[in-house]
Amino acid sequence: MNALAELGLVPVINAAGTVTRLSGGIMAPEVAAAMAEASAACFDMLDVQAAASQEIAAATGAEAGIVTGGASAALLLGAAACLAGMDPMAMNALPAPGACRAFVMARSQRNMYDRALEVAGGCIVEVGIPDRFSGAGVRDASVGEIAAAIGPETAAVFWVAQPWSEPALAEVVRVAHAAGVPVLVDAAAQLPPLANLTAFIEAGADLVAFSGGKAIGGPQASGMLAGRRPLVASALLQMLDLDLPDAQFRLPVEFAGNEMLPFLPRHGIGRSCKAGKEEVVGLLVALRRFVAEGDAARGARMLARLRAVRDAMGDRPGVEILPGPTPLLLLRCADAQAARRAEAALRARRPAIHVNQSRLRDGVLVVHPAALAEADLVELGRGLAAVLG
Repeated sequence: MNALAELGLVPVINAAGTVTRLSGGIMAPEVAAAMAEASAACFDMLDVQAAASQEIAAATGAEAGIVTGGASAALLLGAAACLAGMDPMAMNALPAPGACRAFVMARSQRNMYDRALEVAGGCIVEVGIPDRFSGAGVRDASVGEIAAAIGPETAAVFWVAQPWSEPALAEVVRVAHAAGVPVLVDAAAQLPPLANLTAFIEAGADLVAFSGGKAIGGPQASGMLAGRRPLVASALLQMLDLDLPDAQFRLPVEFAGNEMLPFLPRHGIGRSCKAGKEEVVGLLVALRRFVAEGDAARGARMLARLRAVRDAMGDRPGVEILPGPTPLLLLRCADAQAARRAEAALRARRPAIHVNQSRLRDGVLVVHPAALAEADLVELGRGLAAVLG
């Protein structure tokens, strides 16, 4: 903590969850130790990513995988792979000027992270009218609309994984593959449950992006891209440092099975998406821990944190623990205005307390347990009790 004090950095109590703006979660000591161990040596990054591919393939059921500098980086690289394949000339052209290649997606799944597709050089084609979200009706995009939107300039179909996403992934995969285009899935925050590590690949997705710094518990600046070997290899090539003679470059067996490249591309559009040796090793150790712990033990650990917070608050009405893969503590206020005042007052405390803001419109403060330090649980409970009166 001496370094933090010297830099003038004061930790906050993060009850909002593993959100990037609050620096993600808290790594387990063995993950931090693995990163420190990796930092004390040098490696060929192809070998490091080959080891990553073995671990990610084992955990997800995919043919191959790589570690990236976050889930958004995994999306950018996945999009670049769909755009360029194993063609070095196409890699060099990204982002291509003029008419762009399309990523077809349901309008109801648009979000601020899909800009990664545009950064890679694609453009987004929206289909469907999400009346079920606007309250005007029950319809969303249909699989027929997605099929109709696929044309010669389609690079991929993009599907954002949420429990409410429509059409279903298996149906999207069916029409996309019938048209000869891949399906790229954004599953950044879809863990837990543990089954989601394999569910999207099992449904037929060609590429799936996960965050490494959320539920997995890896470094905040890490992500995974898992999927079919040729596409993962393309993504890797567009991220690596390729400043070496062509004759010295060989794809490891984990990424082989592709046509030999006629020449090496230039540094790719995903060069800034790289993960260092420390992030790769840290994520792989965290991934092993995540798989080994399982949903039941992880859920019990999260529930114990919330109960400790609730106990520190003392008896008060409007407090509820919502069960789920990650349980949540709900604190009901009189109305939305009261909830917003309470949330602002919590942030004004020292140390600042950040709660999840997703239900402020409903007059509810949400405590997410994933990024809470054990030492902060009592302080959090007392701070909530003080602000909520």
